[in-house]
Amino acid sequence: MSFNFKVLREEEGSNARLGIINTVHGEIFTPAFMPVGTLGTVKAMTPEELIEVGAEIILSNTYHLYLRPGPDIIAGAGGLHRFMNWQRPILTDSGGYQVFSLGKLRKISDEGVFFRSHIDGYEHFFSPEKAIKVQKALGSDIAMAFDECTPYPCSFEEARASVKRTYMWARRCMEIHDCKDQALFGIVQGSVFQNLREESARGLVKLGFSGYAIGGLSVGEPKSEMYKVLDYTLPLLPFEKPRYLMGIGTPDCILEAVMRGVDMFDCVLPTRIARNGTVLTGRGKLVVRNAAYERDYRPLDPHCQCYTCRNYTRAYIRHLLKSSEILGVRLTTIHNLHFLLSFMKQIRKAIKRDDLPKFAVEFLNSYRTEEGFQENS
Repeated sequence: MSFNFKVLREEEGSNARLGIINTVHGEIFTPAFMPVGTLGTVKAMTPEELIEVGAEIILSNTYHLYLRPGPDIIAGAGGLHRFMNWQRPILTDSGGYQVFSLGKLRKISDEGVFFRSHIDGYEHFFSPEKAIKVQKALGSDIAMAFDECTPYPCSFEEARASVKRTYMWARRCMEIHDCKDQALFGIVQGSVFQNLREESARGLVKLGFSGYAIGGLSVGEPKSEMYKVLDYTLPLLPFEKPRYLMGIGTPDCILEAVMRGVDMFDCVLPTRIARNGTVLTGRGKLVVRNAAYERDYRPLDPHCQCYTCRNYTRAYIRHLLKSSEILGVRLTTIHNLHFLLSFMKQIRKAIKRDDLPKFAVEFLNSYRTEEGFQENS
């Protein structure tokens, strides 16, 4: 198989580790953040711009691409890489979370999920076998097993049923998956119940996936609960395989998870808040749409070297956003992705120095303010 993962270094003083994932479409240095390109595009960004900000892998969505334009069209183009002109690795999620988020528009059974499209209301059926078939047509480097994600809070009985169904679906995914150039990851469920998380992790490990994701978090639970889940779940996952925490993109949560041994992350946060006029800086979030920046001729972050900060001011970007000019959203998106991907590079350097806990304290002490820089900074 063309996929492999190697731990390059373990940090003394934490469970953080440096690693490298090799795929047909290139290398991914871990810990890594994956920008989200739901529909085969990271919103407001070209593939060339993604490379410039440092992206090594992106995530696309099986559910959405299945509905539009359809796997046959993408396969006809030679797969998702050629369709969108992105020649680096791609991970496709299975669509389980999207089906979960449909609420009353879906009906779950052991066979799979009947759901109505959020686009036109037509009914569709997704099974583990179909999720794998669609991801094979997309040609992603990493595919995800079909799972059932529970909301927070949920009852123990609901979480237990989800764990059993997720395991059954994972086994069916393994049985049908036959693409040698595509890795398949299993997804641990169990909400915030330790015995269920442990049951889910142990069962999936026995199936022998290429990597393991922790799903069903960042769905409304307190951060302290998420960290507890990581504390007792991660030690059960194979050391020699990548560990992926799904849907996490804030710097504080990334740091906490990396120190516990997580290798991969994804989240819509940097692109979504960019479209709302909020940017990430070394001192926290800065809402550049606010009136306070109308005459502020500094870059978004004076310490940032992204294309946006090298060339444009807060005042100009605010003007673009208030005028609903597309360029404004492009500039904030470029900055946010550059910030988060550069942050991951800093984390990797700190692990190499055996210095991550110290780096985390120093970073979070500066990042704690709610909105950007003080006027004299």
